[in-house]
Amino acid sequence: MPDSMALDSTRFAALQQTPLWDFALTFYSRPGVEPSCLTLQDHAGVDVCELLFHGWLYVHGLEALPESLVTQRQARRDWQAGVTEVLRGLRRDLKHHDAPSETVSALRERIKQAELLAERENLQRWQRWAWDHEQPSTRLKNMPANSHDTGRWLQERVLLPHDSMLDDDEPEAREALEHAFRVLGQQLDPLRRAR
Repeated sequence: MPDSMALDSTRFAALQQTPLWDFALTFYSRPGVEPSCLTLQDHAGVDVCELLFHGWLYVHGLEALPESLVTQRQARRDWQAGVTEVLRGLRRDLKHHDAPSETVSALRERIKQAELLAERENLQRWQRWAWDHEQPSTRLKNMPANSHDTGRWLQERVLLPHDSMLDDDEPEAREALEHAFRVLGQQLDPLRRAR
Protein backbone atom coordinates (compact mmCIF):
# COMPACT_ATOMS: atom_id res chain seq x y z
CA MET A 1 0.00 0.00 0.00
CA PRO A 2 1.51 3.38 -0.99
CA ASP A 3 2.28 5.93 1.69
CA SER A 4 -0.70 8.31 1.72
CA MET A 5 1.51 11.03 3.21
CA ALA A 6 4.06 10.85 0.37
CA LEU A 7 3.92 13.74 -2.05
CA ASP A 8 2.02 12.66 -5.17
CA SER A 9 4.60 12.80 -7.96
CA THR A 10 1.88 13.20 -10.61
CA ARG A 11 0.53 16.32 -8.90
CA PHE A 12 4.03 17.72 -8.47
CA ALA A 13 4.89 17.02 -12.14
CA ALA A 14 1.70 18.82 -13.23
CA LEU A 15 2.66 21.77 -11.02
CA GLN A 16 6.07 21.89 -12.71
CA GLN A 17 4.39 22.03 -16.12
CA THR A 18 2.30 25.08 -15.20
CA PRO A 19 4.35 28.19 -14.44
CA LEU A 20 2.91 30.27 -11.62
CA TRP A 21 2.93 33.38 -13.85
CA ASP A 22 0.72 31.63 -16.43
CA PHE A 23 -1.67 30.49 -13.72
CA ALA A 24 -1.74 34.02 -12.24
CA LEU A 25 -2.64 35.62 -15.58
CA THR A 26 -5.42 33.09 -16.20
CA PHE A 27 -6.85 33.24 -12.71
CA TYR A 28 -6.62 37.03 -12.38
CA SER A 29 -8.66 37.44 -15.58
CA ARG A 30 -11.57 35.34 -14.26
CA PRO A 31 -14.76 37.20 -13.27
CA GLY A 32 -14.49 38.97 -9.93
CA VAL A 33 -10.91 37.90 -9.19
CA GLU A 34 -9.16 41.24 -9.79
CA PRO A 35 -11.52 43.33 -7.61
CA SER A 36 -11.47 40.63 -4.90
CA CYS A 37 -7.66 40.57 -4.86
CA LEU A 38 -7.50 44.36 -4.71
CA THR A 39 -10.05 44.47 -1.88
CA LEU A 40 -8.00 42.00 0.15
CA GLN A 41 -4.75 43.81 -0.67
CA ASP A 42 -6.01 47.31 0.12
CA HIS A 43 -8.25 46.55 3.11
CA ALA A 44 -6.64 43.54 4.76
CA GLY A 45 -2.99 43.80 3.75
CA VAL A 46 -3.09 40.45 1.92
CA ASP A 47 -0.09 39.80 -0.31
CA VAL A 48 -1.74 39.01 -3.64
CA CYS A 49 1.36 37.19 -4.88
CA GLU A 50 1.17 34.82 -1.91
CA LEU A 51 -2.56 34.41 -2.48
CA LEU A 52 -1.90 33.48 -6.13
CA PHE A 53 0.84 31.07 -5.01
CA HIS A 54 -1.57 29.21 -2.72
CA GLY A 55 -4.23 29.17 -5.45
CA TRP A 56 -1.70 27.68 -7.88
CA LEU A 57 -0.86 24.91 -5.42
CA TYR A 58 -4.56 24.34 -4.72
CA VAL A 59 -5.53 23.70 -8.34
CA HIS A 60 -2.83 21.02 -8.43
CA GLY A 61 -4.03 19.35 -5.23
CA LEU A 62 -1.07 20.55 -3.17
CA GLU A 63 -0.46 22.93 -0.31
CA ALA A 64 2.59 24.37 1.41
CA LEU A 65 3.66 23.02 4.78
CA PRO A 66 3.15 25.92 7.21
CA GLU A 67 6.39 25.36 9.12
CA SER A 68 8.49 25.40 5.93
CA LEU A 69 6.72 28.52 4.67
CA VAL A 70 7.80 30.91 7.45
CA THR A 71 11.16 32.03 6.03
CA GLN A 72 9.93 32.21 2.44
CA ARG A 73 6.84 34.20 3.45
CA GLN A 74 9.00 36.77 5.24
CA ALA A 75 11.40 37.07 2.29
CA ARG A 76 8.51 37.56 -0.13
CA ARG A 77 6.82 40.11 2.15
CA ASP A 78 10.12 42.00 2.43
CA TRP A 79 10.30 42.10 -1.39
CA GLN A 80 6.74 43.34 -1.61
CA ALA A 81 7.34 46.06 1.00
CA GLY A 82 10.71 47.16 -0.34
CA VAL A 83 10.03 47.02 -4.06
CA THR A 84 6.45 46.41 -5.21
CA GLU A 85 4.67 48.59 -2.65
CA VAL A 86 7.13 51.44 -3.23
CA LEU A 87 6.36 51.37 -6.95
CA ARG A 88 2.62 51.06 -6.28
CA GLY A 89 2.75 54.08 -3.98
CA LEU A 90 4.56 56.15 -6.61
CA ARG A 91 2.07 55.12 -9.28
CA ARG A 92 -0.91 55.96 -7.10
CA ASP A 93 0.60 59.31 -6.07
CA LEU A 94 1.07 60.26 -9.71
CA LYS A 95 -2.55 59.37 -10.46
CA HIS A 96 -3.62 62.22 -8.21
CA HIS A 97 -0.94 64.66 -9.33
CA ASP A 98 -2.12 68.28 -9.30
CA ALA A 99 -1.12 69.04 -12.87
CA PRO A 100 -1.33 65.88 -14.96
CA SER A 101 0.55 66.07 -18.20
CA GLU A 102 1.60 63.79 -21.00
CA THR A 103 4.97 63.33 -19.30
CA VAL A 104 3.40 62.46 -15.93
CA SER A 105 1.07 59.99 -17.67
CA ALA A 106 4.03 58.36 -19.43
CA LEU A 107 5.98 58.21 -16.17
CA ARG A 108 3.01 56.64 -14.38
CA GLU A 109 2.70 54.02 -17.13
CA ARG A 110 6.42 53.16 -16.84
CA ILE A 111 6.10 52.80 -13.09
CA LYS A 112 3.04 50.59 -13.59
CA GLN A 113 5.11 48.32 -15.85
CA ALA A 114 7.92 48.23 -13.27
CA GLU A 115 5.37 47.32 -10.58
CA LEU A 116 4.11 44.46 -12.75
CA LEU A 117 7.68 43.24 -13.29
CA ALA A 118 8.29 43.36 -9.53
CA GLU A 119 5.19 41.23 -8.97
CA ARG A 120 6.27 38.81 -11.69
CA GLU A 121 9.69 38.47 -10.04
CA ASN A 122 8.03 37.80 -6.70
CA LEU A 123 5.83 35.10 -8.26
CA GLN A 124 8.90 33.54 -9.88
CA ARG A 125 10.58 33.40 -6.48
CA TRP A 126 7.51 31.69 -4.98
CA GLN A 127 7.59 29.23 -7.89
CA ARG A 128 11.31 28.47 -7.43
CA TRP A 129 10.68 27.84 -3.75
CA ALA A 130 8.07 25.21 -4.63
CA TRP A 131 9.93 23.64 -7.56
CA ASP A 132 13.63 23.81 -6.78
CA HIS A 133 14.27 21.58 -3.85
CA GLU A 134 15.80 18.12 -3.71
CA GLN A 135 12.95 16.94 -1.51
CA PRO A 136 9.78 18.90 -2.32
CA SER A 137 7.97 16.88 0.35
CA THR A 138 9.75 19.01 2.95
CA ARG A 139 7.85 22.03 1.59
CA LEU A 140 4.67 20.69 0.01
CA LYS A 141 2.03 18.12 0.83
CA ASN A 142 -0.99 16.61 -0.86
CA MET A 143 -4.31 18.23 -0.15
CA PRO A 144 -6.94 15.91 1.23
CA ALA A 145 -9.50 14.79 -1.33
CA ASN A 146 -12.46 15.84 0.82
CA SER A 147 -14.52 18.79 -0.26
CA HIS A 148 -14.31 21.99 1.71
CA ASP A 149 -14.94 25.70 1.49
CA THR A 150 -12.20 26.86 -0.88
CA GLY A 151 -12.57 30.51 0.08
CA ARG A 152 -12.13 29.66 3.76
CA TRP A 153 -9.17 27.40 2.92
CA LEU A 154 -7.51 30.24 1.02
CA GLN A 155 -8.22 32.67 3.84
CA GLU A 156 -6.52 30.34 6.32
CA ARG A 157 -3.43 30.17 4.08
CA VAL A 158 -2.88 33.90 3.52
CA LEU A 159 -3.90 35.37 6.87
CA LEU A 160 -1.39 34.93 9.63
CA PRO A 161 -2.71 33.84 13.03
CA HIS A 162 -2.22 37.36 14.39
CA ASP A 163 -4.20 38.92 11.53
CA SER A 164 -7.53 39.96 12.90
CA MET A 165 -9.11 41.54 9.85
CA LEU A 166 -12.19 39.32 10.05
CA ASP A 167 -12.62 40.23 13.72
CA ASP A 168 -13.23 43.82 12.63
CA ASP A 169 -16.00 45.64 14.45
CA GLU A 170 -17.40 46.92 11.15
CA PRO A 171 -19.75 44.24 9.79
CA GLU A 172 -19.80 45.74 6.28
CA ALA A 173 -16.02 45.67 6.04
CA ARG A 174 -15.86 42.12 7.33
CA GLU A 175 -18.57 41.02 4.87
CA ALA A 176 -16.69 42.64 1.96
CA LEU A 177 -13.54 40.71 2.86
CA GLU A 178 -15.41 37.42 3.35
CA HIS A 179 -17.15 38.01 0.01
CA ALA A 180 -13.76 38.53 -1.68
CA PHE A 181 -12.51 35.18 -0.34
CA ARG A 182 -15.75 33.46 -1.45
CA VAL A 183 -15.38 34.84 -4.99
CA LEU A 184 -11.78 33.66 -5.16
CA GLY A 185 -12.77 30.21 -3.92
CA GLN A 186 -15.57 29.98 -6.47
CA GLN A 187 -13.17 30.93 -9.25
CA LEU A 188 -10.48 28.50 -8.11
CA ASP A 189 -12.74 25.45 -7.99
CA PRO A 190 -13.33 25.21 -11.77
CA LEU A 191 -9.56 25.33 -12.36
CA ARG A 192 -8.83 22.45 -9.98
CA ARG A 193 -7.26 19.50 -11.75
CA ALA A 194 -8.81 16.05 -11.54
CA ARG A 195 -6.99 13.68 -9.22
